[in-house]
Amino acid sequence: MDFSTSLKENFEFRRLYRKGRSAAGPNLVLYARCTDRSVNRVGITVSAKLAKAVRRNKVRRRLREIYRLNEQRFRRGVDLVATVRSRGVLAPYRVLEREFLSLAGKLGLLR
Repeated sequence: MDFSTSLKENFEFRRLYRKGRSAAGPNLVLYARCTDRSVNRVGITVSAKLAKAVRRNKVRRRLREIYRLNEQRFRRGVDLVATVRSRGVLAPYRVLEREFLSLAGKLGLLR
């Protein structure tokens, strides 16, 4: 990821949930908030209730790759969190990609 870093701290996730905008689909919920940084910060959450660790990590890797391949399409200075819903754990890659970009477009994150 060229101009992105990871969101890691719990308080950053909570602030984004509280003050950011959101868009929801059947597989994902995307939360976003504009910042004055020159880089994007990305976080991905998958609840332990949804699947065992192998499945959760697989969907996390897929979402990270979707973002990485489309990173140049995103505006800079955005905090972004993708939360996976129960259907998203078993969703194919193309479905996740289409939904991720669609939700990002709804939130006005794409150039």
